[in-house]
Amino acid sequence: MVKATGRNVRFALMFFVVFLGVMMHSRLAWANPEYKWKFGVPWTRPTQNEFFQQFCDLVAEYSQGRIEIKFFPNGQLGTHDEHFHAVQEGSVQLVMVVPYINLVPGGAVNWVPWTIENVDEAKLAFEADKGILWKVTEDAYNEVGMHMLFQTSFGAYGVGNTKRPLRTPEDFKNLKIRVSASLGMVRAIENIGKGTGMTLQTIPWGDVYDALSKGVVDGSWSLWPSLVEDRHSEVLKYFTDLNFAWDTNNIVINKEIWDKLSEDLKEAVNKAAHEVETKLYERQEFMEAQFKKQLSEVKGFEIISLTPEERAVFRERSNTPAIWDELVRPWIEKKYPGQNMTEKIQEELKRIHEEVLSKKK
Repeated sequence: MVKATGRNVRFALMFFVVFLGVMMHSRLAWANPEYKWKFGVPWTRPTQNEFFQQFCDLVAEYSQGRIEIKFFPNGQLGTHDEHFHAVQEGSVQLVMVVPYINLVPGGAVNWVPWTIENVDEAKLAFEADKGILWKVTEDAYNEVGMHMLFQTSFGAYGVGNTKRPLRTPEDFKNLKIRVSASLGMVRAIENIGKGTGMTLQTIPWGDVYDALSKGVVDGSWSLWPSLVEDRHSEVLKYFTDLNFAWDTNNIVINKEIWDKLSEDLKEAVNKAAHEVETKLYERQEFMEAQFKKQLSEVKGFEIISLTPEERAVFRERSNTPAIWDELVRPWIEKKYPGQNMTEKIQEELKRIHEEVLSKKK
């Protein structure tokens, strides 16, 4: 009995020594990561920042401390384009950006109006390695030295203004509308307001509030979160739920850095990315409902809800076939010669739309 007890004590001591060694090694690894990355977000995103920090924490956990990511929210590292060029050169490793075609020549497919109308369609079209928009957008980013990790969105775009409710294209008469470098969306607004005397002005997103408050422009496209978090509802009187485009932001990493990672570290990053993307979609749906309720109670601010028939008129006037031909087809045909890829993308997006619609019936 004594001998057995002695063996147990020796075994316990050996186990403790091994355990202590493992813990010391683990602490040393976490204190000395192999990779130290920066992750920048150019815009203010209070509803999303906590999840971006979670992503950083999960990567550290799943990589067992071999990767450390420091998060820089709210434009701390500069403007959108400065973030883009920083990750392209590798001075910043990860950023949240969007593929404006002046930066990503193949990025126009991300901005074609009336392709994605709700979160369920976005999940399918941008599903990592499977969704049609993931595949094409990934190829576009690869050309400029980046790799996509996951997506986050702010939902569907509507159009707000200070003059009148917008229920028909004719209601854009003589309005001055703010637009951005999202050329596909610009073309749609141009086509909707053609012949009405509407004019467009390109103004940075961060200056929309001031431009509206000072009367520089009469209106701008916006989103439910932006109406609250960017306070657009304070300087708009009417907001039409046009749902003519979907906001998708891409979290990307320098491709050379990504390609050099070992497979186990890639797996760790992808695991964290998938978990956080799922949470971001859930948060976006929850917060959109909260924002709509909050905005419905704002005095002096009116939400114009369109019927499917009213929205169809705007869709028709947008003339998306011409937008596809001008902005998307040239790059697509060059990238995928002889594959009729433009038509394949359109057919897949139509299939996704019908699949989601059938599930809601």
